Formats: sequence, structure tokens, C-alpha cells
Amino acid sequence: MPGTESVFPIDLKKYRKLTLDPSKPQLTAEQKSTLLHNIQLLRDALVLFTATGAARGVSGHTGGAYDTIPEVCILLSLFEASEKYLPIVFDEAGHRVATQYLLAALDGHIPPEHLLHYREANSKLPGHPELGLTPGVKFSSGRLGHMWPMVNGVAMANKEKVVFCLGSDGSQQEGNDAEAARLAVAQNLNVKMLIDDNDVTIAGHPSEYQKGYDVGKTLEGHGLKVYTVQGEDIDALWAAVAAVVTYDGPAAVIAKRLMAPGVADIEGSTHGHDVIPVKSAIKYLTARGYPASMSEGILNNIKPSSVPYLYIGSTKEVGANRVVFGEAVNLVLDKLSKEEAAEKVMVIDSDLEGSTGLKVIHQKHPEVFVPSGIMERGNFSTAAGFGFDANKFGVFSTFSAFLEMIVSEVTMARLNNCNVLSHFSHSGVDEMADNTCHFGVNSFFADNGLSDVQSWLYFPADPLQMVAVIQRVFFERGLRFVFSTRSKVPYILKEDGTKFFGDGYKFVPGKDETIVEGKAGYVVSFGEMLYRSWDAVLRCRQEGLDVGLINKPTLNLVDEQTLRKIGSSPFVLVVESLNQKTGLGSKMGTWLIERQLTPKYGYMGTTKEGCGGLSEQIPHQNLDPQSIIMKIKQLSN
Repeated sequence: MPGTESVFPIDLKKYRKLTLDPSKPQLTAEQKSTLLHNIQLLRDALVLFTATGAARGVSGHTGGAYDTIPEVCILLSLFEASEKYLPIVFDEAGHRVATQYLLAALDGHIPPEHLLHYREANSKLPGHPELGLTPGVKFSSGRLGHMWPMVNGVAMANKEKVVFCLGSDGSQQEGNDAEAARLAVAQNLNVKMLIDDNDVTIAGHPSEYQKGYDVGKTLEGHGLKVYTVQGEDIDALWAAVAAVVTYDGPAAVIAKRLMAPGVADIEGSTHGHDVIPVKSAIKYLTARGYPASMSEGILNNIKPSSVPYLYIGSTKEVGANRVVFGEAVNLVLDKLSKEEAAEKVMVIDSDLEGSTGLKVIHQKHPEVFVPSGIMERGNFSTAAGFGFDANKFGVFSTFSAFLEMIVSEVTMARLNNCNVLSHFSHSGVDEMADNTCHFGVNSFFADNGLSDVQSWLYFPADPLQMVAVIQRVFFERGLRFVFSTRSKVPYILKEDGTKFFGDGYKFVPGKDETIVEGKAGYVVSFGEMLYRSWDAVLRCRQEGLDVGLINKPTLNLVDEQTLRKIGSSPFVLVVESLNQKTGLGSKMGTWLIERQLTPKYGYMGTTKEGCGGLSEQIPHQNLDPQSIIMKIKQLSN
């Protein structure tokens, strides 16, 4: 049977249970043979089902999970041998979620066939493990580098147990891990870290962009016992694991290897970080001796899915605002000499340049660009320090979800009157396959100063407005935060069919923009929800309901004139994909009441955990145009 209706063709029942005793650090020939068999079986299965993520267009991160299968097989053999180990394979790299789903299938919590629905919407197999969502998943990994401190606490609560955590050279760059290492040593916790050191992260190779960084030396400096081995040498890997298990206190095995060893098309490259391409998976599995028809019949019969809908009020043409941010910055820098640009501007990356638009800056203006590691807190403060001089400007960028990690640093930058332009991509929930932990829904956390200082939160609605915003605010002083989505967005059209933010448009910070006037009430929106709200408003107007629409590109400032206009109308509805608890809707009601304006009031935002997939996330949150129309009609009655 083709596609996802197939029986899972790699028989996981061929996995052979094995017991290993760390007091015997040398493998017997039979133990080694069994381990190698299990490793290959699980690696083959993992390549097959993660490639379904490539086939359906939702990505899937093959390499890291593939890498650590030897460590996982060793841990399963330890768990099989004794109850002195806490039988959870904690992992601080959420992108290795495929491991957790493979373990869930091995344990019988999900049928192996379900793995073929990897990262599909509503399959409960999203891009990061979520406790309580997927049967058999035993923890939520959250964002990169957040697990080790929690594992310390687990170890303190289970002092009689040995607790393991899989690590990576990428996650070990996070400051959380340095703190966790110090506590583990100070309390002599029975925590054992098994770290995949493959010298690959999203944007490149740590050995190149992070010179001086050495995982083993870092952990030894904190006081851990460290064993460094070649991860693909199973004898050496087992001997090192046996050594850390029998060591009294926190210890780590650093497993050096190329990323995705043995996978010809992605081995050792940054491409291995993401999902293996379908053709490469078929090539790998065929070389492994599986009939080509096996993988082809499955992978070639899976197609990307979408939520079909023809929007009115916007173009069929779409653009990626997160990429346009970098292009807009280049337009500013192009007006300066290389020397002046290097003197005035510093752009620092956190290993996400290809995802947040900084790559084009790196390519065109390397004189201002600083490649850096996965160190959001430190990198933001570095950008702020550069902008400590009133005539210098730091530029920082990362995912919106990680804004929550730098709130204290934002306060420090504000107290020091620093100039920082921050771009937070992947805002909201649209097309967020990594699911709940990567939702960028708490943008207002950036506006955490007191009432006597001003931060600026900007969320452009389309690529033309993104360019206009950056052109206007780049050399403004203070803290400026610009948001964009992972998803592409169409261009907003006027009622006459011309582009709203086209020729003649000038962005004015703090100014709300009337897309269309209305007597029945107003919808207020921004970002990727503006075109959806415009569609809903236009359809209501076609039915004779005279609804107006306001774009609020500056999220956190009150435009008194516009607020009074909408507050004097019959109803106000805020539509956003930010957290309903902390977003614009939670604030605008207060702004209205403070001015004795009392329209009917409603607000729509993100309210629940994700469903995986891509475009399915918006209707899952009841933020699609039909849901907006229903809310408009409810308020207009």
C-alpha cells in the first residue's frame, strides 16, 4: 500500500534486547554484534520515517537523532540490566525528537506505522517532544539547552538513581548549561551527560565561528569528569559510558563524530541538521540493501498538504518578511561606505542567519557581521554594548520564542540607553512545525520598562511595510523590536486593487493605519493576521455589514485619534496570533476603558498547544477567516 497507508517496512521487532554491565567495560563479540545490529536497525528506521517529513514539506531534523542512536542503544541496554538507572533518555536537543518517537514505538506506545505520520498535523508527532501529547514521550525538551538544569533537579529527587541526558555541542553553547554544570559538580549529582560533538549547527561549524570553544575543556573547567572518544567506535563508546557510570559524581562522554555518519549526501554538513531529502533517503536505504520500491512506494506517495483558501484583499504573490528584514537592512547599509558601516553598525547572529534574514547581510556587508553561537542572552547584550555609544547601533536577531530568554538583558540595555534593533522572526504560530515550544507569542515581554521610558514593538504586515519600517527606524535611538513570521505573507491591497504599502506610503511609528472605515464596528489586527482579517472584513462587507479594519503596526503605543474613533463605534475586535493572555487584545480593552470608551469588545489570539503540521496551526487556534467572521457577527448582533 502506498504512502502513509503502508505497513512500516523495517521490522522493529528485530531489535534485540541486551544487558550491559558497566563493571565490564569491554564488549564481548556477541554484545558488540548485537549493539551494531540494533544501531543499524534504528538508524535505518529513523532515516525512513524522518524523510516523510521532507516529503510532506514540514522538515524534520534527521542528523542529530541519527547521530545519537549508538548512545541510545547503550542506554537501553543499561536500563534492561538494572533498576539503578532512571529509565528516561532525557535529551537537551529538541530537534532530536525522532529518537523519542522511535523509543515510543519500540515500547509499544504507538504502532510503528504511525511513525510515517511524522510532523503531520494532528498526528501528535510534532517537531519537539511534548509531555502528555504523544504516547510514550516522557518529557518536554522545550528549546535548545534547557534540559540539563531540569535533569539536575530530577537527579536530586532521585538520589538513588543514575540519571542520563543526551547533549550536543550546539546546546552546550547555551548559558543554562554552564550553570547546570556548576551545580551538578557542587552537589556531586549522579548526572551523566552523553554529548554528540559533531561540529555542526544550523548556520555552520562551531570550530569555525566559535574559535576557542571546546566542549570537553569547558566541562572539565566546571569540574566534571570527561571522557572524549570517537562516537562511531562502539568499543570506545561503551568503555567511556561504563567509566562515567562507575564514576562517583557528574561526568560526561564527548562523542566526536561527523554529523549523520554514513549518510552519503548529508554526512558532516549543515544539511544534516535538517531533514534528509527524499532522494537521499531512498539512495541511503537502497545502498543498505532494502529494495528501492520499499522507500519509493512510501516517500514518493506523500505530498505536502495545505489548507486551500482563496483570500480576497491581498495578492496571490507572497514574500518572506523574515528574509526581507535583512534585505531592508542592506538597503540602509548600501548608503554608507564600508568604513562608515563598520564604524556605526554591528550585526550579530545566534546561529540562525539563514532563518532570520541575516544571511543576506553577511553576504553583502560582511564588514558589519559577527557570526556567533547559540548564546541569545550574551549576543543580545553584546549588540546592546555596541550601541552603548549614542552614535552606534547594534542589530540582533533570533526566533520570537527565544525573546523570553533575554528579558533581563533587555532591561539592562534599556537602563544603559543602548541602541539595539532586534528582529524576532517566527512570531506567532503560523507554519510552526516545531510546535508549542517554538510559538513566538509573548512579544509584549519586550516592553518591560516603566512608563517613563519607551520601547518600540513593530510588526509589519507585508514585505513592503517591512522595508518601510526598517528604512524609518534603523537609526532611531533606543530599543526597537521588529517581528516577522516563519510563514510567507501576501501583499495587502486597497479596495481599488493597488498595494496598500506601495508607492507613496510612509511608515509613521506609533500611528495606526485605517485599511477601511466602518460604521458597524472595527477589527484591529497586524502582521500575518491582517490579511486574514481583511478577507473576513471584506466578506462581511459583501453581506452588507459595514465593518472597518485597522492595522496596528506599532503594537504597544496608543494612537489616541484612532483609539477614540474605534472606541466610539459599536464594537472592537482584536485579531492576533500572539498569546491571548499577553498580547494586544489583553491591553487594548484597558486602553478603551481608561478613556471611558465602551464598545462591545472581543479579542482572538493563540489559546492552546499546537497541532503540528504547518498551515494547519492557524485554523487549529480558530484564527482562520471563517472564525473571524463568526466573531464579527457575534459582536455586531
